Amino acid sequence: MSAATTSNSPGKWVVLPHYAFAALAFVALSVLLLFSTDAFSGHYFHPKLLTLTHVAALGWATMLIFGALYQLLPVVLECKLYSEKLATAAFGFLGIGTILLGWSFWHFELGWVLHVAACSLVISFTLFNINVVQTARKAPKWTIESDFIVTSAIWLLVTGLVGLLMAVNFTMPFLPVEHTHYLKLHAHIGMAGWFLLLIIGVGSKLIPMFLLAHHEDTKKLNWSYNLINAGLILFILDHLLFHTSLLPVYAVLVIAGVALFLLYLRDAAKTRQRQDLDLDLGMKQTFVSLALLLLPLVLVLVVSSKLELPQLLLSSVYLVYGISVFFGFISALILGQTFKTLPFIVWMHAYEGYVGRFKTPLPKDLYSHTILRWQNISYLLGFILLVAGVLLRSEQLILGGAIGFTITSLLYTANVFHLLLHKVHDLKPFTYGNAKAA
Repeated sequence: MSAATTSNSPGKWVVLPHYAFAALAFVALSVLLLFSTDAFSGHYFHPKLLTLTHVAALGWATMLIFGALYQLLPVVLECKLYSEKLATAAFGFLGIGTILLGWSFWHFELGWVLHVAACSLVISFTLFNINVVQTARKAPKWTIESDFIVTSAIWLLVTGLVGLLMAVNFTMPFLPVEHTHYLKLHAHIGMAGWFLLLIIGVGSKLIPMFLLAHHEDTKKLNWSYNLINAGLILFILDHLLFHTSLLPVYAVLVIAGVALFLLYLRDAAKTRQRQDLDLDLGMKQTFVSLALLLLPLVLVLVVSSKLELPQLLLSSVYLVYGISVFFGFISALILGQTFKTLPFIVWMHAYEGYVGRFKTPLPKDLYSHTILRWQNISYLLGFILLVAGVLLRSEQLILGGAIGFTITSLLYTANVFHLLLHKVHDLKPFTYGNAKAA
C-alpha cells in the first residue's frame, strides 16, 4: 500500500467516520442478534431477520466498504478520488437511511419512514456511483479491477432501486407477484453484484500486494468478471420473465467465476518474493473468510435447485445461506482487512510528515494484536455456534453464537477506536547521521 500517499489520498475526515459508524453498527447488530434468537425458528421474511440483514449489509459492510474504497481507489486506479464532498454526502445519506430502515423493520412499520429510508439509501448509492465512475475515468489506464469496481457500484444502485420499489409496494401495492419473489431478486443482486464483484475487484489488487506478489496475467480475472455477470443477468431475466428450472446453471456460472478468482490468487501467491512469508493475524483472517466463502457457494446450489426437502430443513438452509454470506464471508473479510487498511490510513495521516526526521512507530504498532487474536477466536466460535443453532433449531446455540458475535464486536470496536483516537506524542528525533542513513 505504499502507493497510497497523501498526494492521492482523500482527507482523513472523509474516510475515518465510515470506520467508526461501521464499528458501532457491528455492536448494534450483535446486540440485536441477542434479542432475535426466537426469529430463526420461522420464515426468513421476519421483521427481526430483515433488520439484522439490512443492518449487516448496510451499516456494517457497505458503510465500511465505502470508507475503505475512498482510500483504496487511489491505490487501485492510481488517481485521486473525484470528489470528497460527494463522499461525505453519501456517508450522511447512507447513515440516515440505515438507521431509519433498521428502525422500520424492527418495529415493522412500513409507512413513510421506510420510504424516506429507501430514498436516502438510493441517493447515497447514486452519489457513490458518480464518485466511483468519475474517479475511474481519471485513471491513467483502465484495468479489469476498474471493471469489477465500477460494475459493482452499478449493481449496488440497482439493488437500492429494487429495494425502493419494494418499500413503496408495502403501502401501495403495484408489483404483479408476491413480495418474497422480489426479495430474492433484491438479495442476490446485492450479494453477487455488489459485494462479490467489489470484493474480487479490490481483493485481486490488494491481496497480491500484501503477499508481496506480482502477477500480471489477468485472463482468469477477465473470465471471472464475465461469468459472474452473465450468471447474475441470466438469473434476473429468468426470475422476472421466464421462470425456468435453469437457476442452478446460473449459480454454477457465478461459482465458476469465484473459482477463477481463487485460482488467480493461487497463481499470484506462487510469484511472491518471499516464499517463507509470515502472515499476520489480519491476513490469516482474510484467508479464513475465503474458506468460509465455500459454504454459501455450496448452499446457493441447494437453494436454487428446488430440492424436495422438508420445509423446516429448507427454511434453515435459507437462513444459513444468508448467515454464511453476511455473518460469514463478508464479516470475516472485514474483520481481517480492517487491520490491514485502517492502521496504515491512521499512520499515514499522523506520521507521514515525520518520516526521516523522527523515529515513528509502524502501522502494526498502532493497535492491540492480543485483542485482534481474541476477536478472531470469538468470531469463529460465534459463527460456528450460530450456524449449528439454526440447523439444529436450538435457541441456546443461537444465543451462544450471538454472545460470541457480541464479544467480537466489542473487541473489534475497542481496537478500531483505539486506532481512530491515536495521538502523535513523544517522537524522538534522529541524529543527523541516523537521519541520513534512514
